[in-house]
Amino acid sequence: MKNKYMEEALKEAKKSFDMEEIPVGAVIVCNDEIIARAHNLKEHNKCATAHAEILAIEQACKKIGDWRLNDCTLYVTLEPCLMCCGALLQARIKKIVYAAANAKFGYVESIDKLLSNSKNNHIVEIQKVDCPECLDLLQQFFQKKRSSTLISKSKSV
Repeated sequence: MKNKYMEEALKEAKKSFDMEEIPVGAVIVCNDEIIARAHNLKEHNKCATAHAEILAIEQACKKIGDWRLNDCTLYVTLEPCLMCCGALLQARIKKIVYAAANAKFGYVESIDKLLSNSKNNHIVEIQKVDCPECLDLLQQFFQKKRSSTLISKSKSV
């Protein structure tokens, strides 16, 4: 991986992994400076909206003092879901760079192309980057989750 901002997003994803959260990390960059960084905290916060992207958007808005992130780029380790895509449109984010496709919940390109829909009054530039480390971390998480579920089921029998 050669993208320094995706490396920072991966560091955030690793924090989620260590907390037994789905390992997704995000950073928001403006003028070549990271202005926000976050990782999934859905389980920790007991809140369905505590996705890395949403938390990063909230931080970035506070940092710049505006809800419009017109000149900002989001780097995220996993393709955003429908909720996060909606928040990215509302925040007027300029560009999104993501690593792993999300076949079950991804609304950037996998299920639908919400951010590039011509009916939107704001179109987001999209870039997918190759980052095997992001995919590996997600796969490790779900393998660990599945094996612990199998172990707990076999103990209860």
